[in-house]
Amino acid sequence: MELACLDLEGVLIPEIWIEFAEKTGIEALKATTRDIADYDELMTMRLGELDKHGLGINEIQEVIATLSPLPGAREFVDWLRERFQVIILSDTFYEFAGPLMKQLGYPTLLCHNLDVDAGGKVTGYNIRQANPKRQCIVAFKSIYYRTIAAGDSYNDTTMLAEADAGILFKAPQNVIEEFPQFPAVHEYEDLKKEFLKASIRDLTL
Repeated sequence: MELACLDLEGVLIPEIWIEFAEKTGIEALKATTRDIADYDELMTMRLGELDKHGLGINEIQEVIATLSPLPGAREFVDWLRERFQVIILSDTFYEFAGPLMKQLGYPTLLCHNLDVDAGGKVTGYNIRQANPKRQCIVAFKSIYYRTIAAGDSYNDTTMLAEADAGILFKAPQNVIEEFPQFPAVHEYEDLKKEFLKASIRDLTL
């Protein structure tokens, strides 16, 4: 059996921190893993900005409640689930993802948790393990699943490299140029074709 492993933000849903930055006007929060490869550095900056502006989980969740998956994302996930077992591997947090996962039909999500105090202040974050996306692929391979992975950012590239096949989807030009070994597409119809091409089974659109 083959597993389809997908990044979440930028692939199936909007970038939550960018949407929050647009709502609050905090320019620094527009930075994502497309811009900063070191996730700890990125999250430390984000928590510092939240603290500086007196914002917490409640304000973030209010913005998330207004969001929807990217156009065509739900249909793509449904198409994929008919042909593969689908797992979302993300560096988002369960405290963020719930409403959007409901709109995607609740595919399996492996991500992280936030530390939030009684007043709603985000005091820290818990990464499931070092290099979690790649380590998930290693684990799936250890139980003899074949993996095809798709993502858009620096933090996806070790996952793509470890998978039996890796695909860049909606990636910025800087990531595409730095990782030319991965096919790069920008539309769901083209992503379907890449999954079919990467599969060892006889699948059709």
